[in-house]
Amino acid sequence: MKRIIYADNAATTRLDPEALQAMLPFLNEEYANPSQRYSFSKNSRSALSQARDTIAKCINSEPEEIFFTSGGTESDNWAIKGAAMYNGRNKPIIVSSFEHHAVLNACKHLEEIGFPVAYLQPTEKGLIETYSLSKMIHTPSLVSIMLVNNELGSIQPIKELAEVAHKHGAVFHTDAVQALGHIPVDVKMLGVDMLSASAHKFNGPKGIGFLYIKKGTELYPYMDGGSQEKGQRAGTENVAAIVGMAAALKNNCISLTQNRDHIENLSKVFLSNLNGGFVLNGTNRYEGIINISFRDISGESLFHMLDLKGICISTGAACNSIKTQISHVLDAIRLPEEYAKGTIRVSF
Repeated sequence: MKRIIYADNAATTRLDPEALQAMLPFLNEEYANPSQRYSFSKNSRSALSQARDTIAKCINSEPEEIFFTSGGTESDNWAIKGAAMYNGRNKPIIVSSFEHHAVLNACKHLEEIGFPVAYLQPTEKGLIETYSLSKMIHTPSLVSIMLVNNELGSIQPIKELAEVAHKHGAVFHTDAVQALGHIPVDVKMLGVDMLSASAHKFNGPKGIGFLYIKKGTELYPYMDGGSQEKGQRAGTENVAAIVGMAAALKNNCISLTQNRDHIENLSKVFLSNLNGGFVLNGTNRYEGIINISFRDISGESLFHMLDLKGICISTGAACNSIKTQISHVLDAIRLPEEYAKGTIRVSF
């Protein structure tokens, strides 16, 4: 088998072996529907409850504030659309212009049906400033700013931004898909009302995630149907994936400091061995995401040259990898075109 050097962990991560082992019983002998009341379903129901408790402890929330979803995209859509539908068209939504497309396209859809949306511009260093939000905010229903930018790795001042939003009576949501399991995430310390997460970004299985919804936060249910997830998100729970997600998150949180030290060391070694002539994009970064630009060099060509050598990197977010135009994130930070076209993302 061809040796692979995998440096695209912002796109997805390898499944934690312990998470896989935790999942196996619920893919085989423990296959009961947790919504049923007979004793055969007891283990499935118990597994859901334990997973909710585990995840809640990892982010310092209450178990009843954790709602299981199919991943970060669903969680973002639910937070954005659910809050907008509950509050009506009179109050605008404020988001940053370099959010993940799960947020931006949800907002685009809302605009098409008459909801007002305002877009905050980041600095050229890739940060959303509280001053910019204070200038724009008046009577919004929702503010949504991601915790760690998925292309730049820049960590946003969420606590301060949430405080500004709350002073004006707005609900605050953060997309923490690239943060959870990699940096400390405490919802009480951050002061957020909603937080999105996706398991496959922290060594859990694909197709599962959760939305943290603070008690008292009002939003429309995501799907109509049965009474699962307190009637807020209908559909039989994916017990195996939920168990795997909880196991992976717990392991990552336990080894958070050790993992961060290892990743910071990898990043320093990588950057110190690069030849000159590149720009490192973003500031206040999570070290696991490195976004670098080379002047007058095609990032797409670099991508294919490295792929031929068995090295996996990205020219941007994985969901945009089939497109070759300049990333909306690089456009938002006003990176000059001669550098933007030569940009790659390396993520450890």
